[in-house]
Amino acid sequence: MKNTLETRLGIFFALTFIAAIVILEMLGGTDWFRRGYHVSTAFANIRELKVGDPVKMAGVPIGHVEKIAIEDKKVRVTMKVNKTTQLRTDSVATLKSPGLLGQQNFVSVDFGTADAPQATEGTVLGSIEQPDLDALMQKLDHVATGVENITKSFSGDTINNLLGPITDFVKQNSASMSAMITNAENVSAQIASGKGTVGKLIYDDALYNTAYTTITNLQDATTDIKQVVNDAKSVVAQVNSGQGTVGKLIKDEKLYNETTTAMTNLKEILEKINGGKGTVGGLVNDDTMLKNVKVSLQKLDKATEGLEDTGPLTVIGAAVNKLF
Repeated sequence: MKNTLETRLGIFFALTFIAAIVILEMLGGTDWFRRGYHVSTAFANIRELKVGDPVKMAGVPIGHVEKIAIEDKKVRVTMKVNKTTQLRTDSVATLKSPGLLGQQNFVSVDFGTADAPQATEGTVLGSIEQPDLDALMQKLDHVATGVENITKSFSGDTINNLLGPITDFVKQNSASMSAMITNAENVSAQIASGKGTVGKLIYDDALYNTAYTTITNLQDATTDIKQVVNDAKSVVAQVNSGQGTVGKLIKDEKLYNETTTAMTNLKEILEKINGGKGTVGGLVNDDTMLKNVKVSLQKLDKATEGLEDTGPLTVIGAAVNKLF
């Protein structure tokens, strides 16, 4: 290589260019040699955000704003994030300002959840809109102006016109109002001393004791009711399981079959009796038995009438003669 002036100037400019790039890289002014990936988000208003403004996570710079564009009535902000930064797909971006005046805005990104997938090239993050400080200041200015106008409207004459009727009313009814205040003081004093119905209700322990006794009795009654309900549940459970007399009566099919058979037999017997069959049927349905009974009773009645005129010995003798 010839050691000419042109060669030396070329080497000098090349070294100068390399040194400038290294210095800028050390100062953070360029990221030409930094590897990373791009994510984006959308805001309704980015206020004074500019290309090159930092992107931070928990206050630590992790990248910068690379592109700003308007899309579908939103402002699309594209950010380049360092490769070592692990963003999550559910990370949320927020536009913030380091000071009250907000001369330098930046994009703050939260950590997201550990279970969410890691963000990659082209991931779209959600965003949260912060209140616009300028809009808030304008609203406060409007409120202050309104309060100022209201205070200006209350001149001396206006205040007198508003308070005049109230003052006249107080003057005209001062005696009545004083009496009312005095009566209120007397009533409160009587209540405080335990006099009257209200005072006794407040200071007499008898009402408290009575209420306490009533509540205690109610609790005991509730306990007894619970015990009765539990016993009833136990009885019902035993009946459902076929235990005990009632349970067997309800659950045992043998008793049902026997009862059905007995009812069938009873029905057949009653049908036979109604039909005049058998001895009982003949007694119930045949009139001959009734006639014989009537004739026997008539003969017995006549025999007793004949015995009334004879003495006891004659009756005995007649009976003996009949026997022997």
